[in-house]
Amino acid sequence: MISAGWRYTVELGEDGSLWAWGNNGSGQLGDGTTLDRHAPVRIGAGTNWAWVSTGSLHTVAVGADGSLWAWGSNQFGQLGDGTTVDRYLPLQIGKSADWLAVSAGKRHTLAVKTDGSLWAWGCNQFGQLGDGKGGGGWDGSSGSNYAPTKIGEDSGWAAVFAGNFHSAAIKTDGTLWAWGNNGSGQLGDGTAVCRAVPGRIGADTDWAYVSAGSLHTIAVKTDGSLWAWGWNIFGQLGDGTTVDRHSPVRVGEGSDWASVSANGGHTVAVATDGTLLAWGSNHWGQLGNGTKADCPAPLPVGTGANWAAVSTGERHTVALEKDGSLWAWGRNGDGQLGDGTTENRDTPTRVAT
Repeated sequence: MISAGWRYTVELGEDGSLWAWGNNGSGQLGDGTTLDRHAPVRIGAGTNWAWVSTGSLHTVAVGADGSLWAWGSNQFGQLGDGTTVDRYLPLQIGKSADWLAVSAGKRHTLAVKTDGSLWAWGCNQFGQLGDGKGGGGWDGSSGSNYAPTKIGEDSGWAAVFAGNFHSAAIKTDGTLWAWGNNGSGQLGDGTAVCRAVPGRIGADTDWAYVSAGSLHTIAVKTDGSLWAWGWNIFGQLGDGTTVDRHSPVRVGEGSDWASVSANGGHTVAVATDGTLLAWGSNHWGQLGNGTKADCPAPLPVGTGANWAAVSTGERHTVALEKDGSLWAWGRNGDGQLGDGTTENRDTPTRVAT
């Protein structure tokens, strides 16, 4: 598993080890320091990590035993330890060992337990926690929850995805839900009205995967079709325009999409044949096509067809090939590409190992 944050990257190795590199000003790499790293550094000696997710300045993870861990910035309680103290090393959150998956947003965190219950904590400025509250002024601090808080009584949640200030989730019945900031239509409910509780998006029951970006959302259905909505100034929705969309619009006519990742102003996806495609903002070369030109529709990244997974950071991209090799491109001022330098790259560059 790979997860690209704001200006850093974390990788979960096949052996259960955890590695991180890039910006570390808030301790989000988890190596006990605040020093930036330009190449992967191992986080602890453990090989029992099962899940990891990067936010803007904080990281959350689930252990193989179902325990929950967090580190990095904690200004809004996004680590969930009941404080606002930054942590430079992985810190266990509570004593529960029934966590299934977790997702870190810009300043908030979402998680699902093995019983299908939904939990949230951190900044609640736009109602992104889904607890019906929200607000608290521009900084969001007075509306924060500093420890994991159960959201509603439903037990059918399957996966959660935290964006900057909005949240999205899929239930076991294939329905799609969203809440939080909606100023650019990123919730997909046809409005620009923020929601402080989860709201169902449309009537479809065939949603398979969703990725919440900064101000846009991308999703894949079980039939392999790709859909997008929200902010589109750079063409990050991939529909060939730069027009914001307040409801899901289909991206092309293909039904061969396997997975997708949205962040900042760009989107990258893997097709079922192993090809990699990217679109949206490209000022830093984050589309990986050798140019700096924005693209409003999916464009292949190279000619290879052996890509397995991809994760987008704010202005960089990291992708994994089927042979286990890791590649990165885009902005690299903090070493987030992991190639040992701080040079920006506009084509895939091998991460140092």
